[in-house]
Amino acid sequence: MAAQRLIVGMTGATGAIYGVRLLQVLKERADWETHLIISKAGLINLKYELAMARSALHELADVVHGIDDIAASIASGSFKTEGMVVAPCSMKTLAAIAHGFGDNLIARAADVALKERRRLVLMPRETPLNLAHIRNMASVTEMGGIIYPPMPAFYTQPNSVAAMVDEGVGRVLAFFGVDVTGLVRPWQGL
Repeated sequence: MAAQRLIVGMTGATGAIYGVRLLQVLKERADWETHLIISKAGLINLKYELAMARSALHELADVVHGIDDIAASIASGSFKTEGMVVAPCSMKTLAAIAHGFGDNLIARAADVALKERRRLVLMPRETPLNLAHIRNMASVTEMGGIIYPPMPAFYTQPNSVAAMVDEGVGRVLAFFGVDVTGLVRPWQGL
């Protein structure tokens, strides 16, 4: 059986750890194939926030696409994927997706996910939000996308930043049917 494909976009918003951790988790699963796109600003954050080289990030993905390669396989609806996650998602990329402005491969692949009625999950990282941000989130939601800001759940009593990141990544991957045992601790009630 062929591996399921997931597109992972990483932009210049803070929170590069979310995209990296998502790729790390899927790298351990032979039944998933990842297609990575990272923006130029995303590369800056990767180096600044994680002291991680581009080559180390690329090793985590099965396929890497250039940000300006709008002729890539993932730019077409005929290329079957389960959908896409943008982690982290900048407000610029959110605006491009909300308005169908496919000026780079991240925005184009997200547009393909929406038009093909595939799952699209955006992890926007900005605070506070202005009205344009909120309206863009509403627009993407109305088109079928999922807005998942990486806000930690404290009822799980996380003991580290890594535990909070795993919780967010696990919840996002659960949208795609990925087994998230070990990443997410389900609420059992009091």
